[in-house]
Amino acid sequence: MAGVALACVLGTALADELAPARQADLVRLVRQDCGSCHGLTLKGGLGPPLVAAAIGDKPADSLKHTILYGRPGTPMPPWRAFLTETDAEWIVARLREGFPDAR
Repeated sequence: MAGVALACVLGTALADELAPARQADLVRLVRQDCGSCHGLTLKGGLGPPLVAAAIGDKPADSLKHTILYGRPGTPMPPWRAFLTETDAEWIVARLREGFPDAR
């Protein structure tokens, strides 16, 4: 239960750090760019599903690292050139709670 509470607090703090326009940009990026491999509904495709049920048991730091640095030897590219650590943390938090629809 403490983990869920911490995730809610962390998610709220991250949302407060990112401007609404940046949040909208990240939603579009995940839906379009990530969705091109992970499925437009993030339920899987070339890449594995990114829905809350599929990633709930994965450590947040590991997910953030994968977003930023990719997975060598796989089609998963690094996004570090386009995303900050805060961006990646925000994406992980949103994926864990059910990613929002494109705005």
